Amino acid sequence: MTSQSAPDQTKPSASSSHQSERVLVLDFGSQYAQLIARRVREQHVYCEIVRHDISAERIRELAPRGIILSGGPSSVYDTAAPKCDPGIFRLGIPVLGICYGMQLACEALGGTVGRAEAREYGRAACEILDHDLLFAEVPDRTEVWMSHGDQVDGLSGEFVPLARTATCPMAAVRHRSLPIFGLQFHPEVTHTPAGGVILANFLRSACGCTGTWRLDDFATAMIEDLRRRVGSDRVICGLSGGVDSAVVAALLSRAIGDQLSCILVDNGLLRKGEAAAVIEEFTDHFRTDLHVVPAETQFLDVLAGVTDPQEKRRRIGKAFIDCFSAEAARITGGKFLAQGTLYPDVIESGAAADGPAATIKLHHNVGGLPDDLQFELIEPLRDLFKDEVRQLGLQLGLPERIVWRHPFPGPGLAVRCLGEVTKPRLDTLREADAIVLEELERAGLMRKVSQAFAVLLPVQSVGVMGDARTYDDVLAVRAVETEDFMTADWSHLPYDLLARISTRVINEVRGVNRVVYDISSKPPATIEWE
Repeated sequence: MTSQSAPDQTKPSASSSHQSERVLVLDFGSQYAQLIARRVREQHVYCEIVRHDISAERIRELAPRGIILSGGPSSVYDTAAPKCDPGIFRLGIPVLGICYGMQLACEALGGTVGRAEAREYGRAACEILDHDLLFAEVPDRTEVWMSHGDQVDGLSGEFVPLARTATCPMAAVRHRSLPIFGLQFHPEVTHTPAGGVILANFLRSACGCTGTWRLDDFATAMIEDLRRRVGSDRVICGLSGGVDSAVVAALLSRAIGDQLSCILVDNGLLRKGEAAAVIEEFTDHFRTDLHVVPAETQFLDVLAGVTDPQEKRRRIGKAFIDCFSAEAARITGGKFLAQGTLYPDVIESGAAADGPAATIKLHHNVGGLPDDLQFELIEPLRDLFKDEVRQLGLQLGLPERIVWRHPFPGPGLAVRCLGEVTKPRLDTLREADAIVLEELERAGLMRKVSQAFAVLLPVQSVGVMGDARTYDDVLAVRAVETEDFMTADWSHLPYDLLARISTRVINEVRGVNRVVYDISSKPPATIEWE
């Protein structure tokens, strides 16, 4: 039996197969596609992302209540621009085009699109011309977030303008006879204050959604699906120390009980005390069949001399599979491999739509698995965002100390130890990282900050300790606040907290003489440094 590739996103996921109300987002490469889906779910309507070139016939089979066309980096008049099946517009299913999606819909139905005289990036004042349906309860003038260089410059007689800005006379449109709407701005971002109202109007008034989807429905449906798919076979789950794999294990424990075996590969790349915490939780609390593989030496050997971040991820992924497979071979009846892949992991790996979205980085648990891996993949969380995973974890009975643990990358500290990865450097980073998290906890900011960690830089600087000159490592502290981990702002931590972190690290962690704070947002930076 060979591994299965990432599921075709034109097929409904297991979790969505039970949804009576479903909205599809066709992804044209937008950095906000996942955010659109999240905003729809906030309206208690299940939403999933599919390929931009999904056929109209397949959409008819899925029977969604509505379709949203995402934005994207292309121009619709480019020969290589991603397009959708034009038959979608004749299905009678309400369609909302956002930015590129609006331009695509208008062009497909007789309009023209061209380069705007004045590009719009950022906030813009928008005047509402028609308050029916889409703009019900939206003020006459509202602020919107624009991000475009092209715009619709000619409408066929079938479209009616609904809103305008100073430089965009058709900031929103609707078709006269078909349930098709377009927004040149982005309602899904928080910079459009009325965006939630506009999306809710589309979902309820245009699509007829009642907003009955709840996360506990997801859990119930997924547990049923897991039981049906697994049958009497055994599932093997890799625990990493992070919340995602812990929730997967808890979900599987609820679904199949003692048919679950967990493997913790202690690769020497975990945070301080993390392996011990996982062992305690999944032996004492869940009483899982837990196998611990001591593999620090093996991972350090394969990482020796490697500095390229993608190569680190590849080698760690291979070493993990080698260790995992060897231990799994000792477990009788193992047929399925469960992983804690999330929606942001999928989209950043370019696997969600298999289309125009760029690969930002490799996730070792998304793709890249060998063809001869003797397991079928189960990824029960691949449709969920981080905040939804936390909610699910609490529903499943995981303790808050695990549920609210800050996200941790699959390759562990190796991608926070910039440059060559060695045991002394990892030990330095591990101690410093623990201080960062301890001080955040003491300040009562662990839940306010979405993710915080230390990064050991391959840079030395001159310092003075006592009367002696030092030439030691530089440590960066990273803390961000985000709702979806697709975009993030750096956390404005109190100066006294940063001072305590710096003082403690320099005093307590041998080999570090300088601490800096990362004030980059995502985009343009990513949350992790590698």
